[in-house]
Amino acid sequence: MSQGPVIVGVGAALVDLLVEENDGFLGKMGAEKGGMTLVEAPLIKSALEGVSTGVKSSPGGSASNTIVGVGSLGGRARMIGRVGRDELGDHFREGLRRAGVEERVRVADDAETGRVLSVVTPDAQRTMFTFLGASSALAPTDIADADIADSALVHLEGYLLFNRPVVERVLDLARAHKARVALDLGSFQVVEAMRGYLDELFAKGRVDIVLANEDEARAYTGLGESESLERFASLAETAVVKRGKHGALIGRGHERVEVQAHLVKAIDTTGAGDLWASGFLYGLNHGLSLENSANLASKIGSEVVQVLGAVIPPEGWTRVKDYREGLK
Repeated sequence: MSQGPVIVGVGAALVDLLVEENDGFLGKMGAEKGGMTLVEAPLIKSALEGVSTGVKSSPGGSASNTIVGVGSLGGRARMIGRVGRDELGDHFREGLRRAGVEERVRVADDAETGRVLSVVTPDAQRTMFTFLGASSALAPTDIADADIADSALVHLEGYLLFNRPVVERVLDLARAHKARVALDLGSFQVVEAMRGYLDELFAKGRVDIVLANEDEARAYTGLGESESLERFASLAETAVVKRGKHGALIGRGHERVEVQAHLVKAIDTTGAGDLWASGFLYGLNHGLSLENSANLASKIGSEVVQVLGAVIPPEGWTRVKDYREGLK
């Protein structure tokens, strides 16, 4: 299968720090399970001092996870973000290159690389504590015309909505170069905090593909999953409501698709939605039907939940590619 046009991701360049702990650990941190909380670096350092297991690190960030998935599938992929000039920044950039992703990552001399402490509980739920670090300093001037000019699709993570000037710059370039825009809503907290901006983007037709999980959909629409799909499908060209082990609902125009999840024993949901998006966007970008794009996405989702973290091992990608060949 040919590589096809470029998919560009824009978002926080972060390093994931994953630990397996119980609900009591979360209770001590005063966190709501399944959510994302913005914190400063000392809190993450202090929390790591109290963990009872080892710490696993990998390149992370929502858009980055998605773009790494596209690159791992053999698609043309590019990531734009900002890291610090430090070991974690080098680790992040090298992770992109290993996945075949073209990195347009800016390096800051005055800030540390951002990181996410992901606490995975025995029920396979993950709760995130995010220090944005250098990633929060991504500026409109960091996004060059050439970064977007040859793209077919630009993928934005929901967390980027807090950086409105960058979002506006990316959307303007995408429109100028006739690239479609995909937006993953990111978390229910993002939706609650940025509802006004989301309303504005949808009203102006600036989002072509919207991806939400059931919690994010409910936070925005106040409706159930099927009703949320209809609402999103009225706001964007293509709409997705991801339902975890219950599969996903997809709408485009008058077309409606429901796909089932590939059920496996899940040990960690970190990156599951992000990697689902990689399969779906890759499929759309390579001429797969709506249903087959979603089925490919579900297969990738089933692979990532079987490992700790958002990095699928080579043997997992081999299974995904074999599955993809059967979708032609």
